[in-house]
Amino acid sequence: MEAGPSGAPGAQNPPPGWYPDPSVPGAQRWWDGTRWTEHSSAPQPAAVARPTVQQSRQWALFAHLSAFAGLLIGLNFLGPLIIYLVKKNEDPFVADHAREALNFNLSVFIYLLGGGIVAVVLTLVLIGILLFPFLFAIAIAWIVLTIVAAVKANGGETYRYPLTIRFVS
Repeated sequence: MEAGPSGAPGAQNPPPGWYPDPSVPGAQRWWDGTRWTEHSSAPQPAAVARPTVQQSRQWALFAHLSAFAGLLIGLNFLGPLIIYLVKKNEDPFVADHAREALNFNLSVFIYLLGGGIVAVVLTLVLIGILLFPFLFAIAIAWIVLTIVAAVKANGGETYRYPLTIRFVS
């Protein structure tokens, strides 16, 4: 006597239907009410886990705030770049925020680098000293705008930084 879907030989047989195949884990097999038939379905691949809304918001928040961590090595765009490359195909919300953070931080990096070079060169003729407060204002604006973008991302909103060159689209 063949064991049914309940697993016990001789137990009261369940009604006909699809049940987990006892010989192939993950597959299903047709039980006709008295015995297993040759009809079976292949094991289904595991479903791809979709990120939750909270996880998406956290990754978007990290995309913006990771620029601060990048300052430890002098490359503020490195954190957003890493998050963009890792998450761009998984979640459109995270990809959008990481792309925006990457573009903004690349822009700020270029603005500060170019402005710093011009300020140092012009300092030789004394007028460059006037540019240092301007560079300080750019740095303060970078901090404030990054925090605003992080708060918006955590709230599930999109945010577009001002004066950003769109390197990555």
